Amino acid sequence: MTEKKTLFIDGKEVEIENERNILELCRKAGIDIPTFCYQPELSIYGACRLCLVEIEGRGILSSCSTPPEAGLKIKTNTDEIRKLRRMTMELLLASHPQDCLKCGKSTHCKLQEIARKVGVKEIRYKHSVKDLPVDDSSYSLIRDPAKCILCGNCVRMCAEVQGIGAVNFANRGSNSVVITAFGKDMAKTECVNCGQCAAVCPTGALQIKSEIDETMKDINNPEKITVVQMAPAVRVAIAEEFGLPPGIDSTKKIVAALKKIGVDYVYDTNFTADMTIVEEATEFVHRLQNGGTFPMFTSCCPAWIKYAETYYPSLLNNISSCRSPQGMFGAVVRKAMPGLTGKDNKDIVSISIMPCTAKKFEARRDQFIHDGKAEIDHVLTTQELAEMLKSAGINLVEMDDVDLDMPLGMYTGAGVIFGVTGGVMEAVLRFAAEKIGGIKNAIEFKNVRGEEGIREAEVELNGRTFKLAVVHGLANAGKVAQEVVDGTCKYDLIEVMACPMGCVGGAGQPVSEGLVKKKLRAQGLYNADEHCALRKSQENTAVYEVYEKYFEGGPATHAAHENLHTTYVARPKTDLELDMNRTAKDAVRVELNLSGENMRKGVENLMGDVFAKIRENGLQQQTKVVVTFGHTGDDPMVTVAGKTVEPEADKVVEAIKAVK
Repeated sequence: MTEKKTLFIDGKEVEIENERNILELCRKAGIDIPTFCYQPELSIYGACRLCLVEIEGRGILSSCSTPPEAGLKIKTNTDEIRKLRRMTMELLLASHPQDCLKCGKSTHCKLQEIARKVGVKEIRYKHSVKDLPVDDSSYSLIRDPAKCILCGNCVRMCAEVQGIGAVNFANRGSNSVVITAFGKDMAKTECVNCGQCAAVCPTGALQIKSEIDETMKDINNPEKITVVQMAPAVRVAIAEEFGLPPGIDSTKKIVAALKKIGVDYVYDTNFTADMTIVEEATEFVHRLQNGGTFPMFTSCCPAWIKYAETYYPSLLNNISSCRSPQGMFGAVVRKAMPGLTGKDNKDIVSISIMPCTAKKFEARRDQFIHDGKAEIDHVLTTQELAEMLKSAGINLVEMDDVDLDMPLGMYTGAGVIFGVTGGVMEAVLRFAAEKIGGIKNAIEFKNVRGEEGIREAEVELNGRTFKLAVVHGLANAGKVAQEVVDGTCKYDLIEVMACPMGCVGGAGQPVSEGLVKKKLRAQGLYNADEHCALRKSQENTAVYEVYEKYFEGGPATHAAHENLHTTYVARPKTDLELDMNRTAKDAVRVELNLSGENMRKGVENLMGDVFAKIRENGLQQQTKVVVTFGHTGDDPMVTVAGKTVEPEADKVVEAIKAVK
């Protein structure tokens, strides 16, 4: 029997179990030590210097970067610690904009919260704020670098969980900043709009781009008919914004609240989640029967789609051509609502309420805009919905229950679980077990549920064993995608969600650290599924009625494919013009055209080698280097003055000299 290891925190004996550091032990002991840079799912950074503790015999140390040891005697609230924390906060506030009342993170700002906790009453240092431009180029996010406190959360989230690195540190000392690649606008970088950077940002440096005002303007316009769809993960999280615990199903209260502020029709994205299963399963079977491209990836997550378009363009044929449930609902609204309302589509406003910031980007894709009219006019996150209701004086908790409108409010339990990682795969299995395997009583497939970033499962249908993978976090998706590129992938069907735990952990949800709240939201969806009278997508008769009326009768028709499927495009990571110094008007143009796939293999070193060689040879003023992304070959394409050269730094310099 293993002997217990313990230490002492403020005189109380605490057992050491699997905690990584003293901070985690303190929290287990019920002591909430303040910190900005500590996130349970990220690497330990130790930058903010707030989580100080005093260890007997060792002095004052940061608790997040100090591992626990048996016998340590720790104090967490001495006079000196309080003084140091207060001084750190005063320094941060002295260099921070003081526009809290109009900041989108106000009331949810950790800077405000910790300032109150540590007792800041005055700021003794000179107020000095850098004048930095706000970047609102993205459809999903706003970046205000003047509010950045350099905690590094966004950098680590983007690199470690999402495997992208759209933002990073630049410069040193007092000139340090968090910046996009080469200082480009967010919309021109490899950002996939997942918003997880904003979810871990403690201040307003990164925040969701609000569409509340535009949405309310349309709701209040008597000439407009407003139609809302609500994603499954929203219903189990919004109550947190009104003081209730995670996981409570608030569907009927959300309907009541939306009706109260003037929305005409409230439907459920679960309806087209069921439709997605019908479409996706049909596509999967068609690929099986006709020698289609395998493995097949799911297509519900728009951040995953943009990631694949950016980093793995050669795999776009592997992704299901089905639109996401939001995208399908947009198409259904434009087909069905004119007949149901007697209004032309120009007077019908389609609104989505999503747990996801990438859905804002998805709604603006060219594929979903026709004749200048978007199929979805506004996308609100769960946070925005809560803010909108509060501004209207509505307390969700006090609302009576009101049912969804029909027929697009009908759904099955399979649609509900789309909001959690593994849910799409389980919904597919419920369909496939019956339609392919002839098994009618197969409902729950718990082998695809769980928290692992990559989960494997097998299922035997009609004499064939199918190998499945469920993935969340784009860094994990990149590992699986690379296996496909390398020819070592063993799966038939792969579900991908960008956000931790799936949509329940979307960046538009109420802010939460770690997985505790996300797990409770996920359980709330599974509970809602269990309470559904119908639990398989093929049991949703309203879906087939919509097929019959608007899509020529079924998923295999031309109309269904034209309206419920989409296309993908290989897109550049970012286009960069790098003037290495002042360049002459007749400077030689050097273009390095790279792809996401060869960037993954370390070819980015070519850029540094080329720059170094140009400097070594004193050619800065005679050379303009342009870096573009989108080339799909195994090796980068390099041109000098329009002529292709070998992708080697020495060859590039030789070609530059030959031109000059």
